[in-house]
Amino acid sequence: MQRLSGQDAYFLYRETPGALMHTLKVAVCEAPAPALGREQILKAIERHLHLLPPLRRRLVRVPFGFHHPVWIEDPDFDLAFHVRRLGVPAPGGPAELDEVVSEIASTALDRARPLWELWLLEGLAGGRIAYVLKLHHAVADGVATAGLISNSSTRDALADPRPPERPWAPEPVPSVARLLADAFRDHLRQLGRLPGLLRRSLRGVAAARRRARAAHAELPRMWAGPKLRFNRALRPRRIYASTVLPLDSVRRVKDAFGATVNDVVLALCAGALRRTLVAHGELPAEPISASVPVGADAASAPLRLAGNRVAYLLTALRTDLPSAAERLRAMREVTDEAKLQLELQGRGVMAEWMDYLPPLPYIAFRRIHARLRLADAYPPASNLVVSNVPGPREPLFWGGSRLLELYSVGPLSEGMGLNLTLWSYCDRLSVGALACREHFPELRELVDALHVELSELEAVAASDSAAASRA
Repeated sequence: MQRLSGQDAYFLYRETPGALMHTLKVAVCEAPAPALGREQILKAIERHLHLLPPLRRRLVRVPFGFHHPVWIEDPDFDLAFHVRRLGVPAPGGPAELDEVVSEIASTALDRARPLWELWLLEGLAGGRIAYVLKLHHAVADGVATAGLISNSSTRDALADPRPPERPWAPEPVPSVARLLADAFRDHLRQLGRLPGLLRRSLRGVAAARRRARAAHAELPRMWAGPKLRFNRALRPRRIYASTVLPLDSVRRVKDAFGATVNDVVLALCAGALRRTLVAHGELPAEPISASVPVGADAASAPLRLAGNRVAYLLTALRTDLPSAAERLRAMREVTDEAKLQLELQGRGVMAEWMDYLPPLPYIAFRRIHARLRLADAYPPASNLVVSNVPGPREPLFWGGSRLLELYSVGPLSEGMGLNLTLWSYCDRLSVGALACREHFPELRELVDALHVELSELEAVAASDSAAASRA
């Protein structure tokens, strides 16, 4: 039995019929030879289950919401329940695949079972297949999910997973008395940590404020930016769109501007948003803000396969600037300042405070907030989420088939109905985008605009390089 951290539980508490808190991982693979049957797929997953520990755990709530829920090794675990099979309509191209993923994203996971589903999608062009992992954010963040993908794949088509160190053992559902006693004990431990956390928090806030007064770049403020069409109360139907950018092109832009890959990613998203909003006459005069998840694990932390350890920085996407080069330079300055102030506050501090989140009052608040559609009435904390996760650098195989493309996308939050998630895989930067279908049906238009923006930045980089060589 293992208690969820406050941040893990936070993703459970935020879930409503409109705000579905699962993430998606989409893996497109070569055509398997021979074709895989259902039993073969189940056996392939079963051989890796000991390397994927969170997939056999289910939730148990603590009575009266006295503490966060716990995970137990599910005594009724049924692998066949979690594995689904579905055909992609002809001609089986990217648009048809994205539409099927949109439908998978639009339904909630069953809380009575381990919080994941794996969908095998067949009928793709060229005989390829796709796997869609639908995983609740309470189970794992991007860093942990990358570890799960690494453990479930091989570096060779014929390689076998390493054997388990010991057999898996299910756990009985704990009694009410044990749940309450363990919750009381854990509360006492948390109270003992509270004075130290409070001191560190106050020191961090004071240091960040001193830095803000001396900083040249002004950071955006929460709930103070423009309200866009997708900054509304959520509805359950989702629209998903994907594309792939050449990672070498992104790196050339990065080197030319003296920036980071993340800076370029943010600039691409800003430019694509600007183009889309201009096309529909909806561009605000002020910059758009983006919430950017960053890992809060210590540099020396071991590989993590479960849970969340995430901090968020708020940065400006300078959609108010018409020049792609100007946007990148201005955003790099703001983002660098946001990173510095986050480090001064402490990356892990907010996650630690979430341990003290009271379950029942917070759940009631989120449900009332969603039922009354209060997100329609005030500006969003930020306009969208942009996430950039480093993925595998070498080719992977799953079930003997080579992994060709790997996409990811995170959930939407009330008032922040757009998520852009970028994962690198080998020499490609895969983009997964998610929105409410009713609020932002132009999602494909936005994703396609990323290519136009990258071409413009590449042209500027090449021009600057040519000018420098002539000088």
